[in-house]
Amino acid sequence: MGTDLKDLRIDRQARSSSGTGRRAAVWVGLGAVLLLLAGGGYLYSVRGTVVAVETARVKTSSAAGAGPGVILNATGYIVAAHKIEVGSKVMGKVAWIAVDKGDRVRQGDVIVRLEDEEYRAQLEQARGQYESLLAHLREMEAGSRPEEIAEAKANLEQARADQENARVTLDRTRRLVAERVLAQQTLDDAQAKFDSAAARTNSLGKRFDLVRLGPRREQIDAARGQVVQAKGMVDFYETQLANTVIRAPVTGTILERAVEKGEFVTTSFVGERGAKGYVVSLADLNDLEVELDISQNDFARLGPRQRGWVTTDAYPDRRYDGFIRQISPEANRQKATVQVKVKIVRPDAYLRPDMNATVAFVSADKPEVAGSAARVISVPPNAVRDGAVFVVLDGRAVRRPVKTGAPAGQGIRIEQGLNGGEDLITNPPATLKDGDRVRTGKTES
Repeated sequence: MGTDLKDLRIDRQARSSSGTGRRAAVWVGLGAVLLLLAGGGYLYSVRGTVVAVETARVKTSSAAGAGPGVILNATGYIVAAHKIEVGSKVMGKVAWIAVDKGDRVRQGDVIVRLEDEEYRAQLEQARGQYESLLAHLREMEAGSRPEEIAEAKANLEQARADQENARVTLDRTRRLVAERVLAQQTLDDAQAKFDSAAARTNSLGKRFDLVRLGPRREQIDAARGQVVQAKGMVDFYETQLANTVIRAPVTGTILERAVEKGEFVTTSFVGERGAKGYVVSLADLNDLEVELDISQNDFARLGPRQRGWVTTDAYPDRRYDGFIRQISPEANRQKATVQVKVKIVRPDAYLRPDMNATVAFVSADKPEVAGSAARVISVPPNAVRDGAVFVVLDGRAVRRPVKTGAPAGQGIRIEQGLNGGEDLITNPPATLKDGDRVRTGKTES
């Protein structure tokens, strides 16, 4: 009994160790919760904060400080003015393809050949039918040969002789029957033979007249119509055979190669996995334009053939002269924009369809040209921070690296990075970061 009671003693050291572990776990959990709450609050404060900033519209001017500048800056995409999807006029399998994406082709160059055995066979069949009908027409137009006329005349004279002989026999038989020398049956036979000879003479006489006159005009006209129809079929199958050779309709660059050897080509698009509705797409890359969606609020600043400078994100140091070639006759209700297309006057090999492009529209009073030495962009000195400025796009601050030059009046000249027309944050807060939401207030530009 005494031994058992000793075994029931409380181990205070183990109890103390267990309590300490539980308290540590509780503190660790509370710390994690506090960290999550703090992080969530920070993210909420960051995402929910809207920074108030002052902005000014970036303008351009001449070196002397006078003259018109950029009135609107818009971004869009470079597109080919005329993109062509070259299709096939006939169905068939691709036997040979000569081009790949990026290849230059001239108008009339062969780009694809289709298998043509079936079309050649149809053409030969049509040619045979045409030759047969043509020979028949020529025969009818030439009329009967002299030998045919002589043969028909000889047959008629022979029939007349046979008829005369049957007539003599009939007269003699009639007298003998009257004298009761021959039976009545003999007279009937002689009469039938004479009637047969007379009918044959009449038939061969008409035949002789037809041979001598030749075919009727209506028959010749009908035969001529059949020949014309057969010739039309020959021309049709010749065209079908020629259409198995697909040529470039214009001079340009291959943008897409849509088929491979062995694929089936049809005359209409039936799906990506089925027969192809076109073989290549091409465009003249010397005829490029920028497609822009202009806000309805800014649309009134532009006019027909408004000029502007075109730059791309890929080559921001290269500028191209352009002008508005087309304004959409209707607005986009959902986007509240109007589509405008700006023709690039002298595109070069640096430009590609679907590149991002910016167009800086200049005043129509005195349009300048791309590369003008008098074009100056200046910004307030406090707008530049760490070699960059902030502009406002869609309610957010966007950081733009810039290349600065010499001082220009009260500001700093910007040689690269701005085109004019941007909404510039004039005095960005030290805590402002790329992508922060901002609330703008306009200042004097």
